Amino acid sequence: MHGPLSAAWLLVALCAATGAYCLLRMRSPVDEQRRTAGGEALMGFGMALMAVPAAVLTPPRPVWLLYAVVFGAAALRALWASRAGAHHLHHLVGAFAMAYMAVAMAARPPAEHAHHGGAGAPALTALLLVYFAAYVLWSGSRLVPATATATTAGGPAGGWGDRPELARACRLSMGIGMLAMLLTM
Repeated sequence: MHGPLSAAWLLVALCAATGAYCLLRMRSPVDEQRRTAGGEALMGFGMALMAVPAAVLTPPRPVWLLYAVVFGAAALRALWASRAGAHHLHHLVGAFAMAYMAVAMAARPPAEHAHHGGAGAPALTALLLVYFAAYVLWSGSRLVPATATATTAGGPAGGWGDRPELARACRLSMGIGMLAMLLTM
């Protein structure tokens, strides 16, 4: 899941910063927002770890399997939460994509880890790419009106954890990161 070295480090920084902001969002007084932010923090930090350049760190097979178990459990949690609202389905797809990438990396022979490319099922990878490309376009288009609304209404009333435009920007950046990881898989 690693492309050129500079792009990989930028992806690590983007995902880690997103995960850190999601941790700040967990301080919200709204219970559902805290749970959502926790899942998004897991995704952000997990993506940052998976995006570390192979030249720096090539995790052994058991680590990839651990990632698959963690994100498989996150997918099951998102599936359970989707009973309460369809917005959890995106978290299900994201956690599934992370588990899928981890399984693909675990299944790859160790000699091929430094030369990423061609891992996983091409049809499933293409389906996930289409989904995340559509999600990035959709969430990006929602970001502009949210910012304009918050600005014209006198700004956000809550703290950092309660700003919907920042939460949308966080989700947008994770969608872009997921696209980059799937493209370099």
